[in-house]
Amino acid sequence: MEHDALDAGEARYELVISVDARRSGQYSDAEKPRMRERIYRVLETAFAQAGVGRDAVHMEDRGDGVLVSVPGRIAVTRLLGLWMVEVHENLREENRSLLVPLGLRVAMHVGPVRHDSRGISGRAVDLTCRLADSAVARQLLDRERADLVLAVSDSLYLDVVSAGGKFIEPARFSPARLALKEGEVSAWFHLPGRPAPGIGPIAPEEPSAPAGPAAAPVGGPEAALAAMDAALAARAAAAAGRRVDDSDGDGDDEGGADRYQAQGDLSVHRNNVYQQPVHIGRVTGDSHRKD
Repeated sequence: MEHDALDAGEARYELVISVDARRSGQYSDAEKPRMRERIYRVLETAFAQAGVGRDAVHMEDRGDGVLVSVPGRIAVTRLLGLWMVEVHENLREENRSLLVPLGLRVAMHVGPVRHDSRGISGRAVDLTCRLADSAVARQLLDRERADLVLAVSDSLYLDVVSAGGKFIEPARFSPARLALKEGEVSAWFHLPGRPAPGIGPIAPEEPSAPAGPAAAPVGGPEAALAAMDAALAARAAAAAGRRVDDSDGDGDDEGGADRYQAQGDLSVHRNNVYQQPVHIGRVTGDSHRKD
């Protein structure tokens, strides 16, 4: 490792791991040291449980997280599989005693990394950090009330995750297209211990008014109410003058909606307030007007 650390001129393909704490800015100065202790305890214990020596990996402190690089001699599948399982279990154990649970966003990517006396650098490092800090990772962690979210680059998913392995289930990853500073990239997201997350549209950093029903934000009570209102409005419009089929003949309708069988003219007026005289019905021939 000493020889490798001095060889700053050459890039080596390594696994880069970025770990960030959820909403770290909301921790007070007195709370942050304890938060940092928990992060290191979770990660370092997981390395030991996965059989990866602490001196075999490079770790850099990021204040509210940790940047890690793992040399190629250590199987990537061990970090994606067993190590992530142990990180998740250790994090759950830490959170049992906390009123405000610690949430972690973890990202992984394999690419060329350069080492110098101050740490690591390269596009692989930049991409990994961007994935951990992405809006998708942040919103999944909050929306799903999860302890941990894992984001992997598209290349890492195709090269390693898609083949599966011990504790690696490709079917539990969901793809997303991300707009990063360097341009658009694809990535895959996983919530350990859960089925593949539903990604859907992700709200931008500065929320804007939705352009229509298809642009509604994922999840949340507001989105559910908006969808319900739209469905009820469409249902009401379609029901006017239309016979609703009651195939089982029991007269019972799911949801308790009114049923109408229209033959001729049909007008339904209920709980309306009219500001001017109105005419209801129609006039034909010499018939008198109906009020």
